[in-house]
Amino acid sequence: MNQGKIIEYIDQGRVVCTLCLQDKGNSLHLLTLQNREVNLPPKRALLISGSSIDSLSPREALLSRLKQTDELRNRLKENIQVKELWELIRDEKESFDYRYLAQLCFGEMVADEHISALFRALFEDSLYFKMKEGRFLPNSIERVDQIVRQREEETKKEEYLSQGSSWLKEVLQNRMVQPPPSKGPIIDLLVELALDGKEAPNFKYGKELLLRAGVSDIQKARDLLITLGVWEEDEPVDLLRLDIRTTFNEEQLNEADRLSSVQIGTAGRMDLRDLDVFTIDGPLTRDFDDALSIQMEGEYVQVGIHIADVASVIKPGSILDNEASQRGSSLYLPRRQIPMIPINLSQDTLSLKKGCDRPTISLLARYDKTGNLIDYRFVPGLIRVNRQLTYDQVNEIYMKESQLEQIYLLSQQMHQKRIAQGALILSLPEISIHVDADSSISLEMVSQQTPSRMIVAEFMILYNWSAARFCADNHIPILYRSQEKPSERLSIDEAGYIYFVFKQRRKLNPLIIDTEPRSHTGLGLDAYTNVSSPIRRYFDLIVQRQMGSFLINGSVVYNREDLENMRVSVEPAIKDREMVKRSRIRYWIQKYLGQHIGETFSAMILDTMKSRYRIFLTDLLLIADIKREDGQDFSPGEHIMVKVKKSDPWNDHLHLEHVHR
Repeated sequence: MNQGKIIEYIDQGRVVCTLCLQDKGNSLHLLTLQNREVNLPPKRALLISGSSIDSLSPREALLSRLKQTDELRNRLKENIQVKELWELIRDEKESFDYRYLAQLCFGEMVADEHISALFRALFEDSLYFKMKEGRFLPNSIERVDQIVRQREEETKKEEYLSQGSSWLKEVLQNRMVQPPPSKGPIIDLLVELALDGKEAPNFKYGKELLLRAGVSDIQKARDLLITLGVWEEDEPVDLLRLDIRTTFNEEQLNEADRLSSVQIGTAGRMDLRDLDVFTIDGPLTRDFDDALSIQMEGEYVQVGIHIADVASVIKPGSILDNEASQRGSSLYLPRRQIPMIPINLSQDTLSLKKGCDRPTISLLARYDKTGNLIDYRFVPGLIRVNRQLTYDQVNEIYMKESQLEQIYLLSQQMHQKRIAQGALILSLPEISIHVDADSSISLEMVSQQTPSRMIVAEFMILYNWSAARFCADNHIPILYRSQEKPSERLSIDEAGYIYFVFKQRRKLNPLIIDTEPRSHTGLGLDAYTNVSSPIRRYFDLIVQRQMGSFLINGSVVYNREDLENMRVSVEPAIKDREMVKRSRIRYWIQKYLGQHIGETFSAMILDTMKSRYRIFLTDLLLIADIKREDGQDFSPGEHIMVKVKKSDPWNDHLHLEHVHR
């Protein structure tokens, strides 16, 4: 029977000292220091004294005795050096009972008070011992170190929470106050929440921070970052999520400066500076990596396609080459450009700028007057661009200048030959996004079928095909691009060209990049590679490096295994950048729609589903969904009008409704 005994148990993380008034077998009726009576299951009793007190004594006497016992045990507890006790037995691989540990502290003659004092000391200081099945087990040195680090981190976190929440409260009230020393970690936490929401690694900690600051919606983390000036209103968060580098470090910039001052080596290069060389690009282009020339040679027409020789400057394994391989490609976004190579090289030293001598890998191709390719050759060249034309300028003057007229006619003939060889022409317009200083957005549809764009497209395709054939014929290992025949070839029906493009694209086989030359049926060619844009694309730089080395030295830089390893390494970075570009274009189009709430836009039905339609906004080149209403029965390819009800580009949410005519 436990009646009259001092019983201790744990409640809410502390030791409770009580006197047993009655033992009911399945329940202990206890008196607490606060003169309260409680019932406790016997299994929760951790320490039961050996001696007893007369439980029938007056209540005041019982409470006085209980208080004296508790105070004595606490005084004894203060004499216990837990760390010293742990150091004495820490190498033992066993657990110890309370009495044995108390004897180590107080000697052989120990009473209930000594055992309780030991228990209290070890329970309150959980650093060195852990309780297990009514015994104490010493923690290992490694475990103690780990607990110390955890406690320090928790202390630091609590400090951050206290300082950070107070600071954010002031920020939310538009008060300019001095940020706390923990500003950096607090901002990092807000960034985590804004990027990953509930999936953020420190979500609970971040949520607690915002709650203490009076914010219950974690999406407000983005607003705080904008208010603090950490983010722009239209921060490209995918760059952060994918950890895409947007700048170059000091070492890389220093190397770019050094290379920009290196003189061009002309040895082994064909001097092509007497040719009338011109570029055709967009009005904002600064990294010119391709140029054209055309001249009559008796019965023949010689076309020159001149590609900036980036490989002669960016050496394999150099710090700029390694960085370019990490980036994979340049990234062109509305309001932002992230080059693959530092701009003093990509927009100056390597760029085919007007009036500047530049090294190239040039394709010189001869045609007869009916547009048949007679022969071609690649040469390391040296050119000087005479004119830098825009697409719009060429569209205006191509029929007025014999050179441009001739090169356009050739591009048409090449285009038709590819179609005859099975090429699929599935191009849609591109959308150009302009954001003014006042954040107003304008969108422009840019056709890919204009004379200037056909010239550039066809002659870059010619260069890439010729390079693939040249490398295959000379057994030069490169990365080829191929595409199997589509699972089905469709024809344009009454639904029109745009719907045909979407249907036919779904029948295409994926593009393959490997070291074997195979046909590219999408382009109607027996072999293909990409090498016409080495300033902007790393795979192009690799292929150019192989070709240039072969042309100048008669050898190559990489074998097939090297190329395959590089493909596997670089492809993920390229895919990430393609995803970022798509998502940012979608963001800005949705932001544009947010500025046109209530307005109507034309759309085409792509797919019908049980509860919704997949549609294509034909004037904005955006795929979206609308709810399928009762009684609606639209068919794929059918054109409708939709109204903008809500647009949230940040969360990629667009609410459109069908407009009944």
